[in-house]
Amino acid sequence: MPTTPNATVLPVNALINYQEGSVVSRVILKSEAGNVTLFAFDMGQELSEHSAPYDALVHILDGQVEVRISGKPYQLKGGEAIIMPANEPHALKAVSKFMMLLTMIKA
Repeated sequence: MPTTPNATVLPVNALINYQEGSVVSRVILKSEAGNVTLFAFDMGQELSEHSAPYDALVHILDGQVEVRISGKPYQLKGGEAIIMPANEPHALKAVSKFMMLLTMIKA
């Protein structure tokens, strides 16, 4: 999947759209060191509990989400971010429609 060219100004909130009853994603940057993916969740949509071998930064751009890390819930809204530690179980549930940037660092 092609990623966005370097030195490009990105209208991040306009790169994907909310879709009813869905989670939409678009890879912005992908490399051996990690990747950056933009997500748009419709209200009530969720990412079930899982873990990843790398730390990840979730930056909420719009809306509200509950992020659960190792069973502990965190309520986030646009402009807030949280680090999901490697190998810790985590899940996300849209309290309202929300958009986020997920940055996963592999190296």
